Amino acid sequence: MKTVLITGTTSGIGKAFAEKFAYEGYNLILAARNEQKLKQQQAALQETYHVAVKYIAQDLTQENAAGLIMADIDKWKATIDVLVNNAGFNECGFFTDTSLDRELEMINMHIRFVTELTKRILVHMKENGYGRILNVGSTGSFIPSPTDAVYSATKAYIMSFSNALRGELSKTGIKITTLCPGATKTEFAAKANIQNTLLFKIAVMNPEKVVGIAYRKMMKGRRLVIPGIYNKLLVVFSKVMPISLTNRITVFMMR
Repeated sequence: MKTVLITGTTSGIGKAFAEKFAYEGYNLILAARNEQKLKQQQAALQETYHVAVKYIAQDLTQENAAGLIMADIDKWKATIDVLVNNAGFNECGFFTDTSLDRELEMINMHIRFVTELTKRILVHMKENGYGRILNVGSTGSFIPSPTDAVYSATKAYIMSFSNALRGELSKTGIKITTLCPGATKTEFAAKANIQNTLLFKIAVMNPEKVVGIAYRKMMKGRRLVIPGIYNKLLVVFSKVMPISLTNRITVFMMR
């Protein structure tokens, strides 16, 4: 049986990915911060899908998080066939008003952690000649977002990083996919205090639908997944509109 490592699994898109991979018969390694929720998730997945589930309780914003995860994987002698870099959060608001500490933690998680964990996992995937890596970006990967400046910048990094790796690995059995969802019905918006904005009142998708689309296309080796017609149109229009206009629209949507 193949094994998938998923980060940020106790809610939202990460939780839906864990359910999907378990349904497809994968053994799972789950990495997130809340050990109590991880224990509950482990028990539920094992009972429902009869697959092996291990978990790593770790604050993924910490500088040594990737190394600690790899220490457990090496200890278990686990072979990772699929990596889903899903963990993330948002600190939303005008840049002069937001928490610098939270933004630096976000940069650590979205950039440093994703970069280091991907590099460490890729070493083993290249030895095995097979792998699938899905990095969760955002429609914000395409759109510099006033009131969400740091978040969108980190997601732009994820897209650029993923696209470059895909080019490097084009002649291997490893495929890199970037998932760029828009507004999704998860705890993400409430934690960032943006659940009542216009952005989260229009064309909000369920995480299970997002994951169903993403799983199928990732396994086919697709480079980019933008789930939902609304999100696809949003990205298309953002490429042809001037930044001055997209900036005004973004601020309006985030009210």
